[in-house]
Amino acid sequence: MGAHNRRAGRGRISRRRAGLAGAVVTLASGAMLALIADGALATSFTVSSQQFKISADTMDATGFVNYGWVNQKADRTAEPVAIAGMRRAELTNLCQSVLTTLPIVGDITLRLTAGADSPVIGTNMTVDMNQMDGDAVFDSIEIGRDASTLNKGPAGAVGLQGLFGQQANTLHVDHLQQIAWATQAGTFTLPGLQMKISRGRNECF
Repeated sequence: MGAHNRRAGRGRISRRRAGLAGAVVTLASGAMLALIADGALATSFTVSSQQFKISADTMDATGFVNYGWVNQKADRTAEPVAIAGMRRAELTNLCQSVLTTLPIVGDITLRLTAGADSPVIGTNMTVDMNQMDGDAVFDSIEIGRDASTLNKGPAGAVGLQGLFGQQANTLHVDHLQQIAWATQAGTFTLPGLQMKISRGRNECF
């Protein structure tokens, strides 16, 4: 907590106002949905029709960027998302869960946990999300930068020219909660990985 407070002068945002995804998606998705419909914009890949939840006690990211995008879902519809890109991310007590409801069987939860004793590490990572909450501290943040000029995140993590983007040297988040469609990483190291499937609702949050 002490380190968190020392960095508060460089861009602290409270948990209730740290929904990074919402503003970017709202500003960018209308134009990109039109481009998708016209066939002018290729999406990064086709995502499933299921979202998943991610939580962590802490996340420390180096080389952070955030901008709006649109993914194509398996049913061929367009899904506006906010891309969070990080050159390197460390997460403690990571939890990832997917809830599926099947006929007759009912709710089934697939839950993955890792990083209880040593952090989960991802490099050149991007998360396609529509919600991100937590107590956030940014270092050297640039808000409102042209998304096509972002240069602090992973290679290729840029948006469309003229649309909203933001970036920071580092990002620290306590009590991270995300709702996402997809995650990509160059490497993803998960110490103490456990993956379980159970009946009922057993989501991360």
